[in-house]
Amino acid sequence: MIPVTGYDGQRVAVLGLGRSGLSAGRALRAGGAHVLAWDDNPEARDMAAEEGFEIKDLSRDGAFDDIACLIVSPGIPHLYPQPNKAVANALQAGVPVDNDIGLFFASLGGADWAVHDVAPRVVAVTGSNGKSTTSALIHHVLHEAGKDVQLAGNIGRGVLDIDPPGDGGVVVLELSSYQTELARALTPDVAVFTNLSPDHLDRHAGLGGYFAAKRRLFAEGGPDRAVIGIDEPEGLFMAGQLATAPGDDRVIRISVERKLAGPGWSVFARKGFLSEYRKGKQQGAIDLRDIKGLPGQHNHQNACAAYAACRSLGLSPKVIERAFHSFAGLPHRSQVIAEKDGVTFVNDSKATNVDSALKALNAFANIRWICGGLQKEGGLAGLEPGLRNVLKAYVIGRDAAQFALQLTGTEAETCTTMQTAVARAMADAQPGETVLLAPAAASFDQYDNFEKRGEDFIAQVRARL
Repeated sequence: MIPVTGYDGQRVAVLGLGRSGLSAGRALRAGGAHVLAWDDNPEARDMAAEEGFEIKDLSRDGAFDDIACLIVSPGIPHLYPQPNKAVANALQAGVPVDNDIGLFFASLGGADWAVHDVAPRVVAVTGSNGKSTTSALIHHVLHEAGKDVQLAGNIGRGVLDIDPPGDGGVVVLELSSYQTELARALTPDVAVFTNLSPDHLDRHAGLGGYFAAKRRLFAEGGPDRAVIGIDEPEGLFMAGQLATAPGDDRVIRISVERKLAGPGWSVFARKGFLSEYRKGKQQGAIDLRDIKGLPGQHNHQNACAAYAACRSLGLSPKVIERAFHSFAGLPHRSQVIAEKDGVTFVNDSKATNVDSALKALNAFANIRWICGGLQKEGGLAGLEPGLRNVLKAYVIGRDAAQFALQLTGTEAETCTTMQTAVARAMADAQPGETVLLAPAAASFDQYDNFEKRGEDFIAQVRARL
């Protein structure tokens, strides 16, 4: 645990008692704070009460008298589309609002770090797609290199649940826009921006607000090194803002769309080959084509980002390449779950938006595509470049028929349930084809989360093998 400093003897409120909220409450208490907790869910309140936290309805008038700070869990809106009543009360009372990420950065380190020969470092990864795989890949490479490394944040453990890092230790954090937007302290040593595509637009009042939330990690975080994907205008703009000159190697630009030249530091992948250039000279290269845990261009982008982050931490290209080959990938992200009679079955349930689904469609050929669910804003037009790889779509979800109508020019069958979709796709599949779950939609119309959806796909496939 990382005890939270700065609130010894003070009353601190925690709103939202899921994993991050309870973790924050425990860390605050370990640092000497008196914690008041609230969640709209009575069961969550009961669990917090059993741990000894004082339960207080923070939505009531006067709830923030004599409270030093409000800690808000990621899923609770603080501004758009409208602030939660408790957050509004805190702001009206002039009470600072923070989250567990802000507490982590404000509390990490201290006098005890003076004994370290090599100070611990934090690598923080954000972006629209690929941040989980990139974070896990960085963690894997560092672990395989024998480093003391921990993975936390939006993946793995809560940031305040980890152990205080030891001499030369590295903490790898995956951070969502919900987390970067609110954190009052953001001070990573290495910050990574994978890419940007429309997502969570209601929460951030549009694409500009969404990008601004991501940008805070770099503009306010002031990392020693920034790894920036520049295949979208926003990333290209931010790299230009952070660099003080063309040769400023504090910014490492990455791309999977073009070769990067110039006097700076860059990492790019073309036709399955990763290349690193610095000061106009090639420093390293990796053939990514046979690395099973990193299929497709989207994973090559993840590889570029992870490679750049690990190089900035001093690892050699050969050490990174060896670790890439032993990376198994993450569940529900281009996860090959079975191969039989020449048919490959791939679970990419994490492809919850059009951009991530398009990347999955472009990673495979001859696809029997299982898609559908709770559709997000913007429609499905962005999928068109990947539909050339689709033999037939098998559409699930409560609105499967309406979803199928948008797949113009692609044969689509309305299946509604995962069971029916898997059965029909497997019956149609021929050797050399891929049955791919890449929904291009959220899961909440039928499942609690994308993990449950992916698990159902896996279960339905394995039941028929």
